[in-house]
Amino acid sequence: MKRSAFLFLSLMTICCLTVTACGDKKAAPKKPEAQKPQKPVSAAPTGTTQKEEVKAEKEVYTYEPKGRRDPFVPLTEVMKAKPQRKKGSAPIEDFDVDELKLIAIAWDSQQYFAMVTLPDNKSYTIKKGMTLGLYGGKVREITRDTVIITEQTKDYKGQIKTKDTILKLRKEGEE
Repeated sequence: MKRSAFLFLSLMTICCLTVTACGDKKAAPKKPEAQKPQKPVSAAPTGTTQKEEVKAEKEVYTYEPKGRRDPFVPLTEVMKAKPQRKKGSAPIEDFDVDELKLIAIAWDSQQYFAMVTLPDNKSYTIKKGMTLGLYGGKVREITRDTVIITEQTKDYKGQIKTKDTILKLRKEGEE
C-alpha cells in the first residue's frame, strides 16, 4: 500500500509540473545568465535584424629571436666560428688541424716529410714551414714520429692565443 501511494504522489507531482510549465510561460522563473560581451551592432537596413556571433579567439604566442640569445645554449659554451674558405687556398687548408691523420714520415739527408690524410680520404705530403688548417697553422717541426703544428686562434674573450697541435705517428701495435 505504501508503495502504490508513493507512486501515485510521484505521478501527480510530475503531471502538475508539466501542466504549469506548458500552460503558463511566466510561471517558471529563468535563471540569470552570465553577461556575454557583444560586438557593437552596426546600423542595419530597416526591417532586417543583424545577429553577430561572438567568438573567443585563442591567442597564439610566437617567439621571435631577433637580437636575443638562444635560451637552450649554455652560457659557458665557447662559440667557434669557422672561418670562410679563402680563394686560391689549397684543399689542405679547408679542414681543421685536429681532423688531420698522420700516416707516414719520411726523410732524406736534409729534411723530414710527412704524409697526412684529410677527412675526405685524400692524402697530402707536408714539410716544415707549410701552411695548413682553417686558422693558418704552420708546420713548426717534423721529427721521426711527430708533427708539431702551431696556430693562432681566438679564445672566448677574443684574445689571440697560440695553440700547438701534435700529430703522432701510430706505432705498429697501437690502434
